Amino acid sequence: MLLKGKTAVLAVTGSIAAYKIVNLARMLKKLGCNVQVLMTRNATEFITPITFEELTGNKCLVDTFDRNFQYNVEHVALAKLADVVLVAPASGNVIGKIANGIADDMVTTTIMACPCKKIISPAMNHNMYHNPIVQDNLQKLARFGYEIIPPAHGMLANGDSGDGRMPEESVLLEYVLREIACEKDLAGKRVLVTAGATQEAIDPVRFITNHSSGKMGFALARAAMLRGAEVTLVAAHTEVEPPLFTEVVRVSSAEEMFQAVAERAPEQDIIIKAAAVADYMPVQTAENKIKKADGELTLTLKRTKDILKYLGEHKKEGQVLCGFAMETEDLLANARKKLMEKNCDLICANSLRAEGAGFGTDTNRVTVLTKEKEIGLELLTKEETAHRILDIIKEI
Repeated sequence: MLLKGKTAVLAVTGSIAAYKIVNLARMLKKLGCNVQVLMTRNATEFITPITFEELTGNKCLVDTFDRNFQYNVEHVALAKLADVVLVAPASGNVIGKIANGIADDMVTTTIMACPCKKIISPAMNHNMYHNPIVQDNLQKLARFGYEIIPPAHGMLANGDSGDGRMPEESVLLEYVLREIACEKDLAGKRVLVTAGATQEAIDPVRFITNHSSGKMGFALARAAMLRGAEVTLVAAHTEVEPPLFTEVVRVSSAEEMFQAVAERAPEQDIIIKAAAVADYMPVQTAENKIKKADGELTLTLKRTKDILKYLGEHKKEGQVLCGFAMETEDLLANARKKLMEKNCDLICANSLRAEGAGFGTDTNRVTVLTKEKEIGLELLTKEETAHRILDIIKEI
């Protein structure tokens, strides 16, 4: 499991948003994480400690002087055990205490004793959040290495609309995962990933495209991000949301993708072309207009630019180039030909005929080809496949 052997401390303070942390604790536990929950006295007015204890299997700590604990000095022991601390929801009161070194309860004493990464998710009324004292405290925490999660904009507990809303549990989870899910073996590396299906306009209504969902490309971008890389994601049409903490460049056509990739390629250490680019585009000239005859649509087409070939021809020293080959027959022969012709370091070959692979699925079955070897991967989730591909890239 992704978080097996990791410990996350969730510090819950007095806010109606505390109910969201119940689901976050469940999500972390499902990933194999050891979850320790701390609560302020005010937080227990919104949700009971028993709820967290049932979900996590650990005692929920509230009272600094509770004698029914398993460690001699509870807050110090937790501080040593923690891989990350998330304060969510973080009230203005607790933010002020932490920023000014006040440690008068289990939450603040544990946070002060923790050497690990600490993440703060403010949750409060719009006007309170924008109070200059609260903002000064947040800036002070940021200067001392705390990570501040920007609040969402939307309907607040009192019916007002504005800033101060705690983000959804899925967003909080991504902050935790980015910190502790993976070894940061790609830290300092710049990675560019292309994903999705390009679209070539026939007219203002119709276009030529393919069935790519973008899932494999997004999985690769997310995996690289979790491993510490600085990720740029050039994304055409996709069916899923792009991963957080990546620079997303949206494009539509093959030409737009080519320009976006060519502009950024010289700065990258690793380039992974996972997008399914339309091979042909309609010729839009006066001499070759789209014609309709006898109910049939006749198009004059020309090939789009070969992005992978361009990248191979302009590959800088030390740069790793990875391409994908989606085939229906002669998979490995065609993939190896592509590897050589495009000057790639590796090609990930997958067949549309393989069960569990192909467009739109959550799994994939890939054979990775390099100039020296052939590595067949079993049926895996696209996230697992992405990490295996990155392992091979790292070796190169």
